[in-house]
Amino acid sequence: MRMPRHRSSYNLAGLTLAAGTALGLLLHFPTAGQAQQGEVRSASMTSRDQQFESLAREVDQFQRQANILKTVIKLVSPSVVHIDAERVETLGRSRKGLVEEAGSGVIIEVAGKAYVLTNRHVIKNHNKADIKIRLYDNHELHPQQIWSDPDTDIALMLVTADDLVPARIGDSDQVEIGDAVLAMGSPFGLSRSVTSGIISAKGRRDLKLGEQGVRLQDFLQTDAAINPGNSGGPLINMRGEVVGMNTAIVSNSGGFEGIGFSIPINMVMVVARHLVEKGVVVRAFLGVTYDKNFDAEMATRLGLPRPYGARIEGLTEGGPAEAAKLRVDDVILKFNGVPVDDGDHLVNIVSMTEVNKSVPVIVWRDGQEVPLTARVGDAARFRKTPLVDNPR
Repeated sequence: MRMPRHRSSYNLAGLTLAAGTALGLLLHFPTAGQAQQGEVRSASMTSRDQQFESLAREVDQFQRQANILKTVIKLVSPSVVHIDAERVETLGRSRKGLVEEAGSGVIIEVAGKAYVLTNRHVIKNHNKADIKIRLYDNHELHPQQIWSDPDTDIALMLVTADDLVPARIGDSDQVEIGDAVLAMGSPFGLSRSVTSGIISAKGRRDLKLGEQGVRLQDFLQTDAAINPGNSGGPLINMRGEVVGMNTAIVSNSGGFEGIGFSIPINMVMVVARHLVEKGVVVRAFLGVTYDKNFDAEMATRLGLPRPYGARIEGLTEGGPAEAAKLRVDDVILKFNGVPVDDGDHLVNIVSMTEVNKSVPVIVWRDGQEVPLTARVGDAARFRKTPLVDNPR
């Protein structure tokens, strides 16, 4: 659907003070009071002129900042796609209905090939023929192959077409609260929409998303407007780099209410590379269960000033943690050099670690920090039911 484009511009109207042509000449010698009033009026006009000049300089600066946004949008827009997915589904014994999904995506390059990133929930249960990807120039194509990862709600589609423009990928670890960002995509089917805001928070890991949920969470929170249809679209920094994948909102109405969530692009790219190289996401496994109710009272009992890190509540028999001599009641403070906020954070850090890699671990034990080394294993060996989708 082609939407009308509206352009906003700021025009400065110059204020010209023109003297009227004299039709006659009258000699007049002003009194002292009148002279003083004239001086005050002249001074007032001079001050007013100065304010206009100051305003013009400020507007010029504002316009330069607005031009940055325009440049970012111009550079990124060719990489953003609209996704339509529809299939016929049996609704009863004799009734069938059309199930439609719409979302957004962004073109990336992995190992020299072009792929479209999006959310799994946008294309879940749809085949290649069910999915239409509309490019910036309105050209439509179908994916050649699809992979998805239910643990993170990330999907990847192989595409082939002339003149595809991959997005530039940023570093979401460098994103800070207060950074300006843009959300791009197709809210309510309105393709090529852009909203602006800031990063409101980081490390959101306890969201209830959908019926099956998303097991691995580490969301960026933003107040850039995200609405239904934005799912899978990119979150962009002011350098024109993708720093997140827009995924979810908190809403009582179904529309945007100031709180949206994006998957950090570093997590997205780890998943994408695994899907391309191996067809599935291979995740590391430490072999601990953590205390979900680790509170101030327990922290005090263990000698910590406050509850932070992940307190070990149990160990998997024969797992990497047991081999590394970790113990119940150890509190993991750092894993592979990364300070651990809580148990959910530990799960994310471990899952993004290379399988069979030996990593340093700092634990709190008996009132002091103890350095250990753990060699993480393959989670698939310990999981009874693998949470993976078959490539299709």
